[in-house]
This record gives sequence, structure tokens and C-alpha cells, in this order.
Amino acid sequence: MKPDLRQFRRVVLKVGSALLVDRARGRLNHAWLAALAEDIADLHARGADVLVVSSGAIAMGRTVLGLAPGPLKLEESQAAAAVGQIALARTWAEVLAHHGITAGQILVTLADTEQRRRYLNARATTLKLLEMRAVPVVNENDTVATSEIRYGDNDRLAARVATMIGADLLVLFSDVDGLYTAPPASDPGAQHIPVVERITPAIEAMAGGAASELSRGGMRTKIEAGKIAAAGGTHMVIADGRTKNPLKHVADGGRCTWFLTPSNPVTARKTWIAGALEPRGILYVDEGATRALQGGASLLPVGVRRIEGVFARGDAVTIRDEHRILGRGLVAYDVDDASRIIGRPSREIEAILGYPGRTEMIHRDDMALNGE
Repeated sequence: MKPDLRQFRRVVLKVGSALLVDRARGRLNHAWLAALAEDIADLHARGADVLVVSSGAIAMGRTVLGLAPGPLKLEESQAAAAVGQIALARTWAEVLAHHGITAGQILVTLADTEQRRRYLNARATTLKLLEMRAVPVVNENDTVATSEIRYGDNDRLAARVATMIGADLLVLFSDVDGLYTAPPASDPGAQHIPVVERITPAIEAMAGGAASELSRGGMRTKIEAGKIAAAGGTHMVIADGRTKNPLKHVADGGRCTWFLTPSNPVTARKTWIAGALEPRGILYVDEGATRALQGGASLLPVGVRRIEGVFARGDAVTIRDEHRILGRGLVAYDVDDASRIIGRPSREIEAILGYPGRTEMIHRDDMALNGE
């Protein structure tokens, strides 16, 4: 059974360059983007969080700069991105503002989603924008990223961002309407696959190469994105973005391919915290904190009695009282700062540390207690 698009509370939309830029004219496809903005506004109006991962900076920049068709040198790509990012951000801001929605630009590199400290910063910023009912528009920072430190495609970047923010759906808009048993452009007998319950080697073998000269991805990167999304508890759908109002097309039952996951973002994240990370330290909590944690609260500094180990912000630590281990969590402070604020009310953090740190020592979303 295909999921109902209306059931999802946090949705990431990935938009490729070939959809945003009219290749024949070398210009932005304004009519198509305006229709997509309508879809986003409808999703946003019913209370869903929406984030867009948008390609197009280099494609738009090379048009503005008058660069000749064909492959670009690294410095040419970075120059095009520098110009195109301004135009791309302005365009998204304008089309969303037409519906009363604020857009926020976030430029990331591979390290921002792979290195723990930068990952936490990027996650916190993105979640705060969503809390403020803005629509973050994310793109890889092609101006500074080199081939050694970049994703190279926004399919996998979108999947990383989706799992980072706990999205329950990732939509990859493409110039194909889903996964086929073989590349449909070269095999007229290729059959469309509406639902993929699990990505197997047979499913991976169906992926072809890049479909467009403006796109750096292809079905292969979309399958990789599906694996990332599924591991993070995020459903994914590959849909034809060339239609007007492409999200509405999916909602109305249009042809696409759903990649399902048996998990959900919260469960997947807690499983990762509980079993995939090596604890770097121990936080001993008092009886009041134990009761609060068991009641669903975050761990505040005032409830921590003492600390063992050496850890950095974002590391996994064990949470325990004097009698038993309660669980694990990702700590919000380095060991030195954590040691200075334990046992103190959160309102005193800024006076003690000299900066306004996080209220929680470990936020409830970054915690996996035994028995959950």
C-alpha cells in the first residue's frame, strides 16, 4: 500500500537543476517553480514542517556569467555558485513570500552533516527555523567545497538532511517518475515499480546513470539516498517533477515510486544512540532527575551530581543514578563546561560559562532510555 502524503508531519523536498532551469533558454523555470510553491504552501498550511533541498546555483550562475556549455573547471564552478546562490536564494524567498512564508538559506558541506559538532549546529539551526514556521532552503556550499569534501549530488545530501532533522518523508523530484526494472530511455520493456519495501541488491542493480547534463545525480544516487533515508526512519518517494504542481500530483495518486521504512525517525535515532555509538563518559543523576527522565523530560544540569570520562559536545554518554544505568544520550557540553554547570539551574549557565549555552545537558530528543 502506498502511504498517504497527508499523514506526514515533516517533509523534505529535493529539487534538481534540470527542473529549476529551462535548458533551452538558460533561464529559471518561473511558472513551474510558482506551481511548486503553491504545493509547499498547501503542505505548510495544514501544519507540516517543510524543508527544500535545492540544486541550481551553478546552473543559474553560469547563465548569469555567460559561461559556455560543457564541463566547468573547479574554480569556474565555484564562481558560478557564488553568483547563482544569490539568485537562487532570492528566487525561493520571492515565490514563498507570495504565500506568506519566510524562507531561510542554509549552505552546507559534507563535514556539516558528518562531523558531530557541526552536525549538531546545523541540526539546531534548521530545527529552530522550522519551529519559527520558516521553510529552510538547503544547498551544498559549492563556492567553498572541493571534490574531496563534497557530496557531489543533492540526492544523498537531501537524505542526510532528512534524517538529521527527523523528517518522516523525503520527496526526490526528478525527470523520471520513479524506479524501473531497467533504464526506460534505453529499454522500452522496462516496468515501473510503484513500491519498494526494502532496498535489495536486485533493486540496486536496476539503477542507471545520470539522466541530464544539468544534473550530477541519477537513479544510482537516488537508491543510495533511499538507503540513508530508510536507516533514519524516513520514507522516500521518487516522483516526476516535470508536471505542474508535482507534489499535488503525488498526493492525487500520480505515478511515482515509494521507498518504505519499517522504522520512524524517533525510533531510528534512539536505536542509533543506544547501540551504534560508544559512550565517552558517564553522567550521574540524582533521584529527582531520574523521575523527570522517566516522565519524559530532558536532563538539566541541576539534576547531574557528578561526571566521569572525557567527552566533547555531541558525544554519547551513559546516564545513570547511583544504582543502575538509565540509558544514553548526546551531551550538549564539553566535559570542562559540563563540570562547571552541574548541579546549577539553567538560568545561571550564561553567568557561569560566559555564553548562553543550551538549557538542557541532554535534550530528550537526543536520549535513549532503557526500555524505550
